[in-house]
Amino acid sequence: MLRHLSIRDFAVVDSLELEFASGFTALTGETGAGKSILIDALALALGERSDADQVRAGGERAEVTAEFSIEALADMQRWLGDQALEGDPGQLLLRRVVDRNGRSRAFVNGHSATLAQLREVGERLVDIHGQHAHQSLLRGEAQRQVLDSHARLTARAQEVALAYREWQRLVRARVDYQTHAAARKAEREQLAWQAEELSKLALEPGEWDAVQNEQRRLAHAASLIEGVQAGLDDLSEAEGAALGRVSGAISRLRPLAVHDNSLGDKLALLDTAQAQLLEAVRELRHYVDRIELDPERLRAVEERLQAIHGASRRFRVAPEALPDLHGEIQARLCELEIESDPNALEHQEQTAAAHYRDLAQKLSAERKKAATKLAREVTAVMKELAMSGARFEVALHARPAGSAEGNEEIEFLVTTNAGFEPRPLAKVASGGELSRISLAIQVITSKAAAVPTLIFDEVDAGIGGAVAEVVGTRLRSLGEDRQILCVTHLPQVAARAMQQWSVAKTTADGSAKSRVKVLDEKGRIEEIARMLGGVEITATTRRHAAEMIGAQ
Repeated sequence: MLRHLSIRDFAVVDSLELEFASGFTALTGETGAGKSILIDALALALGERSDADQVRAGGERAEVTAEFSIEALADMQRWLGDQALEGDPGQLLLRRVVDRNGRSRAFVNGHSATLAQLREVGERLVDIHGQHAHQSLLRGEAQRQVLDSHARLTARAQEVALAYREWQRLVRARVDYQTHAAARKAEREQLAWQAEELSKLALEPGEWDAVQNEQRRLAHAASLIEGVQAGLDDLSEAEGAALGRVSGAISRLRPLAVHDNSLGDKLALLDTAQAQLLEAVRELRHYVDRIELDPERLRAVEERLQAIHGASRRFRVAPEALPDLHGEIQARLCELEIESDPNALEHQEQTAAAHYRDLAQKLSAERKKAATKLAREVTAVMKELAMSGARFEVALHARPAGSAEGNEEIEFLVTTNAGFEPRPLAKVASGGELSRISLAIQVITSKAAAVPTLIFDEVDAGIGGAVAEVVGTRLRSLGEDRQILCVTHLPQVAARAMQQWSVAKTTADGSAKSRVKVLDEKGRIEEIARMLGGVEITATTRRHAAEMIGAQ
């Protein structure tokens, strides 16, 4: 759940530190005081899009930090570990910074994070129901998502979408084969010739460098023998050779070391030099013994070089890249063999189609059960919201050909009067009715949501009286096992809250600032009395407010 929210230079907020409690908390205040701005700030920390206009006038950057308790969220902790974004045990810190130029940065537990990672975290922690949510419910895609999410079928729906795309890929492959059979045959023949040429060449990885080295050695064998032999003469075999002179120096200096111990270090160096010279002479003799003047081998090596060079020019790649090219050509030939087999293509397509249909049929069966349950639950809440003759249904319109969304289209139907057949939501409900239907759907779907924190931002607009009391009671009930935040203008809703905050806007130094005050019992009575209306708050209004709070 959300524990703490820190806001700096965001919109009209210069600085706010907010501590959150469990249960149902109401945020109230005059219109324009900045209640929804607090929700917008939290949404920014949860990965919503940023904008330079979010930076408060005169500020350099907007900064929002949200702290959550995740002790009970084992999946969240595992995900953080997988992403190398761990922090203090049981805690999660989300931070978002927006610079004056609009540049945004995101952090999870102090680690730099992508916006996608921030959004994924946010989706696991908080569900925000905005005041315009009813508008999105008019779209078929949103209706399908509501049903799947409520029935926890999102993962199954994703499997169906993947299976459908794979099936369609294979359909396209078959059609492509039928359309471009001649071109594929020509490509296969060309590649087969290239593969045969490279197979004959049989160039092994690393062979190009080895052949070049051998050619250089064979081509210069005479000069190598002559040069090495001259070196041997200078080192050990000619008159005045280096090894003999070093040995003579050691023989002359060694007796003198008896008279001066410091000569011992110099003699040690000479001994080392003598040993290294002897090793060098042995290695050079071994080398000269191995070098041969072999014109036949030289001719064979040069022919190999020419063959490799020729293949390199024909295939337009570097000589050392020829083995890799051979592997690529063989792999492509294998693909073409598979793709050129109409029976194999048809079998793969049929297998993929059967897999899709199996998954889609299971999804359809689960959606059918979920649709019946959702319709029954939403209808019950609509009746509580003073829509006694209303009925809500979820229609599943068959798509015989299938789609990435499954075998059906989802459509919400509603009738607001008894005796009438349900019709599409967009064609039936008025603005006020649509708001209440949307609220009923949100109350039901939120009850099944897995996230620990639910936020309702003025979703109770357009209702009042006894209906508002029902909404408040519903939100309080949700708050028994979930953290609920609700921005509201309705005293009947605020009175049902477990905690209440008052948001007010002040003006100082020519700039507007939002302030939040946690209300005690007396403060709640004053605030709800203000919300009840009237130019002047009277003792009667206060008694009414106190009764509303006490009637929980």
